[in-house]
Amino acid sequence: MSSERRSDRVRDIIDNIEAIETYTQGIDLEAFSGDRMRVDAVERCLQRLTEAAVKIGEEGMGEVAPEVPFHALRGFGNVLRHDYDGIDDRLIYDTILRDLPGLKRACEAYLNRSERDR
Repeated sequence: MSSERRSDRVRDIIDNIEAIETYTQGIDLEAFSGDRMRVDAVERCLQRLTEAAVKIGEEGMGEVAPEVPFHALRGFGNVLRHDYDGIDDRLIYDTILRDLPGLKRACEAYLNRSERDR
């Protein structure tokens, strides 16, 4: 994958994380779980960002976000796509709080490095 194409995919990841941040700003787990439309929107954003990561590939994601376990990210996407009826809202909510900030920082740092190297 070209570095320009990879940067586009990384921007997709950031855009979806930012949408999730907007959808979940200022709400707790109970409010999140009680709003089916919000949960569905967040799950869709998570699907898109995991798909972007899969398209970047394991080696590419190792360059973008080496601290993020690619297999876990890909596996989470598979669960969202294929086992969606078994997903607990707490898992989604905890993922938002625990994992997305670091992924976003890593993606932003990658884009900054890419811009500097041009």
